[in-house]
Amino acid sequence: MTDEYPPWFFARDDPAADTQFYRQPRFVTHIDDGAIDAVAALYTELGVDAPDSRVLDLMSSWVSHLRRAPRELVVLGMNAAELEANPMATEHVVHDLNVDPRLPFGDASFDAVLCCVSIDYLTRPVEVLAEAARVLRPGAPVVLTFSNRCFPTKAVHAWLATDDEGRCALVAEHLRRAGGFDPAEVSRRTPEHGYRGDPLFAVVARRQR
Repeated sequence: MTDEYPPWFFARDDPAADTQFYRQPRFVTHIDDGAIDAVAALYTELGVDAPDSRVLDLMSSWVSHLRRAPRELVVLGMNAAELEANPMATEHVVHDLNVDPRLPFGDASFDAVLCCVSIDYLTRPVEVLAEAARVLRPGAPVVLTFSNRCFPTKAVHAWLATDDEGRCALVAEHLRRAGGFDPAEVSRRTPEHGYRGDPLFAVVARRQR
């Protein structure tokens, strides 16, 4: 990666306000059951769903794919009806991160920050991830999971222009540029061979101590 991302990186085919696109609730899942299970297993592996945790789910919806409810789950997203339908959520925040990447939370106030199948829609990902570092407690993880499915008109051009390996590298680079994190760990969470479902990739980094 060069020091500056190219100007076209965060352009989108549909530049209209996201409030219009997400105005109607979508009570669907955007990855299949195998990929959802892989997300949930990763969260458990990392201890995200511990009963004493306070967790922030960015760009969230009506389901957060956690196997167990943490003590507090703050869901931040674009559609109020979806967020209010999330059965594990203890707090709902409607907020457009592409308009304002700042997170309305205090420093070091969360035990984990999650973002599932949505990092590809951020037009200011480095700023958002810098905010994630700010609100995380030292040693706590940010967990970014994604597949090869998306709304192509709303995904940024950098995402559409590369392959799965390139997307993993791109997300890790966003985290590096954001600062405040230990080096990211990149993994494929679904089998590489003989698997017919949606692939699931994860990039995880911990807030520096």
